[in-house]
Amino acid sequence: MTKHRTLTALTCALTALLAPARAPAPPAGPAVATTVHTREGLVRGAAHDGYRTFEGIPYAAPPVGPLRWAAPHRPAAWTGVRDATRPASACPQPAGEVPGGSTDEDCLHLNVTTPDGAAPARPRPVIVWLHGGGFTTGAGSSYDAHRLATRGDVVVVTVNYRLGALGFLAHAGLPGSGTFGLADQQAALRWVRSGIRAFGGDPHNVTLAGESAGGYGVCAQLASPAAAGLFDRAIIESGPCTGSPDRPFAPSAVPPATARGAGADLAAKAGCGSSPDVLACLRRVRVSRLLAVQETDQQPAYGTPLLPGDPAAVIAAGRFHHVPVLIGNNHDEGNGWAAGIIQSGNPVTPATWPDVVAAFFPSPGQAKAIVDEYPVHGTDGGPVFGAVIGDADFACPTARAAGLLAARVPVWRYEFADEHAPPLTPGTPPFPLGAPHASELPYLFDLGGRPRELTPAQHRLADTMIGYWARFARTADPNGPSSPRWSRRTVLSLAPDHVVPTRTAMSRHHCAFWSALN
Repeated sequence: MTKHRTLTALTCALTALLAPARAPAPPAGPAVATTVHTREGLVRGAAHDGYRTFEGIPYAAPPVGPLRWAAPHRPAAWTGVRDATRPASACPQPAGEVPGGSTDEDCLHLNVTTPDGAAPARPRPVIVWLHGGGFTTGAGSSYDAHRLATRGDVVVVTVNYRLGALGFLAHAGLPGSGTFGLADQQAALRWVRSGIRAFGGDPHNVTLAGESAGGYGVCAQLASPAAAGLFDRAIIESGPCTGSPDRPFAPSAVPPATARGAGADLAAKAGCGSSPDVLACLRRVRVSRLLAVQETDQQPAYGTPLLPGDPAAVIAAGRFHHVPVLIGNNHDEGNGWAAGIIQSGNPVTPATWPDVVAAFFPSPGQAKAIVDEYPVHGTDGGPVFGAVIGDADFACPTARAAGLLAARVPVWRYEFADEHAPPLTPGTPPFPLGAPHASELPYLFDLGGRPRELTPAQHRLADTMIGYWARFARTADPNGPSSPRWSRRTVLSLAPDHVVPTRTAMSRHHCAFWSALN
């Protein structure tokens, strides 16, 4: 089992785990239309039971032709009323989370969900959501935000941004190399600042939130000088800011040389490596060809004007934007990857365990220490492998990031721990997954436009989480009179049978071991 082959397997497994139940459906029945004036023109959304949606609103011009691999430009104004009752295309990506994938570059759109009824005395807080997917897959329209909006009394904006090679290509002499997707996120935030008031939102109370790669996007914006003043709080779910390329399961950033090397490889595979004008050649390549030759996962580049420093180093030095942060991880982050790798034909047994570890931690000293710290006995190999991935790549980096952030700003930290969280895909895994990566999302959103089956206790947990998230967005303090007290000195464990603070999260995830190993 080579590291490259295993990484391909785990990425495919993660894509399946994150896939929504189905594509977002248009509003059922004769929805009542509603019209709002944006800075580019009128949009007509749809009225539902207690909320309104406005989908497919362009926040930047289509990045096509000479604008492929260029900074986002302001979209053109339109006359008449633009239909905003169904989502626009997802950004180009292979089939997976988006059924059939997408090759449509005209994708820089966002979606707004706002509570219905009379306008409040004060504009509502705004949550801008960045989707996950390894910076390669995903779409804002996969996240039906009506429960978060109505129960939290907030305006929710979900965003498409450029993905894959189209979002993160780096090449010598190309302005914006390695950060086009991050620049799109900033363009969406600027649109929110200038236009969200028309939807009842407060442009001066904006929380930037995201999960997995989207959570790391929040980290990158915390570290980007160009994002100054664009958001007022941050929520980071399973996207630890201190990730690094030697921990391949969690998102991270790469230095310019690495990013340019990946760009050169892409150009060669696309048939443009020997062209006298590589970029002009690449701009003529069909999207489907670019998708076929790009890497499975993408990483932003630092050492650039938009992202001068590695977010991990910027946060460690305290040079990030000083806004309150809510940050957390799931109890069993790594189990989905471990299950996918096992199901792809790589069993984890006492005999194979040393080789499995060595595939991901090539240093002999590190590999032996991990095998000793996490022994495999009998048939428990899958959960042990999952624990190694989750502890090394998510739980302990999240704890470290939270500590670094808390030295400068108010930080609230959680751990989602519902061991019976509803599965995100059909089928039977090789072992119980517990609370794996992305399993908290159905408690905040209806993924793919359809809610997962939740027990009454899980519904109460979902309401509790929405309350915490929305109060944080409103006041920078998640606490409320009817919920357990969340102390900044502890980690709040979130499960149907308990919502309690704990001080043992670092020890149960072996964080002292990982700190010493690193």
